[in-house]
Amino acid sequence: MTDTTKATNQQWGGRFSEPVDAFVARFTASVEFDQRMASQDIRGSIAHATMLTHVGVLTEPERDQIIQGLQEIEAEIARGEFQWSIELEDVHMNIEARLTQKIGITGKKLHTGRSRNDQVATDIRLYMRDEVDFLLEEITRMQQGILSLAEKEAHTIMPGFTHLQTAQPVTFGHHLMAWYEMAQRDYERLLDCRKRINILPLGAAALAGTTYPIDRDMTAELLGFERPTYNSLDSVSDRDFAIEFTSAASIIMMHFSRWAEEMIMWVSAQFNFIFLPDRFCTGSSIMPQKKNPDVPELVRGKTGRVYGHLMGLLTLMKSQPLAYNKDNQEDKEPLFDAVDTLKGSLRAFADMIPAIESRKEHMYEAARRGFSTATDLADYLVREGVAFRDAHEIVGKAVGFGVQENRDLSEMTLEELQSFGSMIKADVFDVLTLEGSVAARDHVGGTAPKQVLLAVERANEELAARIAL
Repeated sequence: MTDTTKATNQQWGGRFSEPVDAFVARFTASVEFDQRMASQDIRGSIAHATMLTHVGVLTEPERDQIIQGLQEIEAEIARGEFQWSIELEDVHMNIEARLTQKIGITGKKLHTGRSRNDQVATDIRLYMRDEVDFLLEEITRMQQGILSLAEKEAHTIMPGFTHLQTAQPVTFGHHLMAWYEMAQRDYERLLDCRKRINILPLGAAALAGTTYPIDRDMTAELLGFERPTYNSLDSVSDRDFAIEFTSAASIIMMHFSRWAEEMIMWVSAQFNFIFLPDRFCTGSSIMPQKKNPDVPELVRGKTGRVYGHLMGLLTLMKSQPLAYNKDNQEDKEPLFDAVDTLKGSLRAFADMIPAIESRKEHMYEAARRGFSTATDLADYLVREGVAFRDAHEIVGKAVGFGVQENRDLSEMTLEELQSFGSMIKADVFDVLTLEGSVAARDHVGGTAPKQVLLAVERANEELAARIAL
């Protein structure tokens, strides 16, 4: 049996009578990508060894030997000295083999009461918990940047759009606060997702638990999990949490893509609403005048990549019977890439948004075009006793006249406006100015600069409380 194990060069080689084909070994190995979970694997093993000692499966000297060996291995990995082997398949068996090499037979005792099935499920959850915590911090940093810019631009008037047509005047600060609200929901989704990540599968073993007297509550506490899982079959085969994370990541990337599209338009010569610093742009190899918004464009492009990973994970799981199947090895690469893509996009936006500079005069001039105060005129007529539908028709005729004359409503004379509605008085010009229009929507969630500043203040208080936790 010993010779066969050496021949197969596998930790599980006792069952096999010939070596695994070299291609199959490479094809089934995951160590090239799952080695990123080495720190989590070691953390889980230290907790497992501590628990096994507590229940009398390991002695204290054995525990200490294992923990010291694992800590030395972690240092080797950090220094780039660890030799990863495809023949050993994955991060778990590489670390266990090195541990046995360092401390002898005691290293082989570490795997008592667990399987690679519950071990990898634990590693992924530990890894995802770490990554979600980092992403939550980065979203907070990005939100702080949004708030800083929104406060500065609370009085900067720009056109608000529907159907990409000028609708009503808003302020740039108000528009930025819409981004903030999207990011807030993204934060809350990730935080909620974390609850379902933070459950410990270790102890489920291969699929049916173990006969050893393990203490799963202790292991959960040592690793900072809320509780252990309640069903061993589900524990090793569940990847819902990875799908849920990728779904949340897809929604975040969808928001980023919308913001990116706006930045790309706004920075163009046709809009010229904002200026992006050179460090977030690139030039053209042939056209010397070009300054391309490559960072938002690339974020917009990467959105589809994360969507694809979500669909890939859903498809991966859709036909799997309980419990663990080798298919699940395919969960890591899309999950890891979704994490990396989201982290990169989030960092790019967290760095770039506070550096945006508004072109106030171009925003203001654009808001003057397109009869953006038409709704304000209709509201004025309603306050003068006109039914809204009739007011709508009156303003429509006034706009039609303005189109013919190439003049905004605010540029018409009182007499011209009164030709469409005799109830119009001189005070109408108070609502036809962009400043008056924006200031008039003075309610929670409205465009009035005072309300924008209150929204920023309220959000800053929320972030301060969040950071203090």
